[in-house]
Amino acid sequence: MMAVDSGIVTSIGSFQDSQVEGDLVDLGDVAMIPGLVNAHTHLEFSDLTNPVGHPGMELADWIREVIKTRGMVDTATRQQHILKGHAEAIASGTQLIADIVTTPLTAIPSNTIAFAEVLGLSRERGDERMTQAELHLRNAAAKDLPDDSAAISPHAPYSTPLPLIERCVQHAKQYKTTLAMHVAESPAERELLSQGSGPFAESLRALGLPVEKYFPWPAASPLIQLIDTLAKAPRALIVHANDLNETEIQHVATKRNCSVVFCPRTHHFFQHSEHPVAKLQAAGINVALGTDSRASNPDLNLWREVQFLLNHRQELAPASVLEMATLNGAHALGRSATDGSLKVGMPANFITVATKADRADQLWSDFSSSSSTARPAPQS
Repeated sequence: MMAVDSGIVTSIGSFQDSQVEGDLVDLGDVAMIPGLVNAHTHLEFSDLTNPVGHPGMELADWIREVIKTRGMVDTATRQQHILKGHAEAIASGTQLIADIVTTPLTAIPSNTIAFAEVLGLSRERGDERMTQAELHLRNAAAKDLPDDSAAISPHAPYSTPLPLIERCVQHAKQYKTTLAMHVAESPAERELLSQGSGPFAESLRALGLPVEKYFPWPAASPLIQLIDTLAKAPRALIVHANDLNETEIQHVATKRNCSVVFCPRTHHFFQHSEHPVAKLQAAGINVALGTDSRASNPDLNLWREVQFLLNHRQELAPASVLEMATLNGAHALGRSATDGSLKVGMPANFITVATKADRADQLWSDFSSSSSTARPAPQS
């Protein structure tokens, strides 16, 4: 039994041991779980009914298809897509969302941290996106929005040169907010950074960009250099991390303010090699979960990411999978004081999952069932 007063958990224990006052709500045979935390998504693609391209396609080719599919979307339409995706995520049990956004925005939805995306290999494009990101951060500060509702996201090392990434880090420090970046998405990214060749180089040339001007990066270990740069932010999310090697994993482990965000079904869509999530956990790295977007995922239901791991990565401790979808995400986003766990003194932000289990260790069979769904707690 959990007792709640004015939205705050006041006690947790057995019904027999509780001194009951006030109204009782019988939720039935359910497990009560902290509200899910989606630590990485792109809600502006929420109008899509199917992922772009086909499973197993090269990431660089997929990005080109996404650019072609999207075209130009005005601010009002983009805001409508975001609100649609937000409603879908909330209805399926997510209660905190880290959304990568193209600025400007009309408004930031509730329970959302909006990361202004910055990219551009050309100086002009980079300056334009940085100006919008600065305005996004400044407006949020002026409106006194709570809990870092505005943040910043240099897109990826294949689209954002190091000086622009460093500018994003400085803004994260200035506004004391979180930074997120796609890192080590595929072997093609590594080839571009270290050799200046491969699928990404070909794709950039097809867009008319002078690849030799930006790649390869001069550092002997470009991803180590990138990790060191991102770690200068107050908090940094290393998104995807599909291709991190053992040396890079150990390096991330030394950066206590860095978390990795794993998007299981997007990883599966691209048919990447097995994700190093178990190695990340073993190294002591905080790993959170995300859905990415409907451009690479059939939906925005984070509970389905949990189920995917329970059914496909059975070497992972089931409890740790649930933590990735709750507490770890809250920690990564600097929200562990209000989200990601249920304990006395915390807000009663929880969801329910139907189960017939009598003990905690029996829950996982019900949770992994295809019929299992996560539902927001009923509002009193």
